[in-house]
Amino acid sequence: MDKTPPPAGAANKTPPPAGAAYLLLDVAGVPCALPRAAVSEVLPLPNLFRPPTLGPLLAGFLNLGGEPVPVVDLARLFGLRAEAREPGAYDHLVLAADRATAFLVDRASDLVTVAPEAVRPVSGRQTLNGCVEAEITLGDRLVHALAPGRILTVEEQERLSALTRAAQERLAALSAG
Repeated sequence: MDKTPPPAGAANKTPPPAGAAYLLLDVAGVPCALPRAAVSEVLPLPNLFRPPTLGPLLAGFLNLGGEPVPVVDLARLFGLRAEAREPGAYDHLVLAADRATAFLVDRASDLVTVAPEAVRPVSGRQTLNGCVEAEITLGDRLVHALAPGRILTVEEQERLSALTRAAQERLAALSAG
């Protein structure tokens, strides 16, 4: 049996178990959700370190106990907002379960348990990189359930890793001085 691990960014193509808990998000007016198991914490928006070399999709770095955590602006990544904007009163950072990445959202609004019949899988070919794994019906709303491992492409993950290493080196140099 082949025990080779899947490539980075490759995730299980099936949605989380029906009846699972989801964190509801507002991303530039689009209702989205992340599986609760994929989230470590929801944080109010702090001041972020933003070196000039960052691209438009990265909001900056969160200093989490001396470790830089890249913050991805989901609205800009998904093409829902063309320009950066001033932080809003309800902006949140959603820290991934592995604490290696955070996502900037307009609001983290609720934690809900979704009935099995309210979750409908979406084909990975219908969204960029298969980042939407299911559609959730909540009352009269349709919510896009995001696949955490497929929000970023492999190339984006590699670039993010390189920028994070550079931020770590910069923090280390400041600490040494």
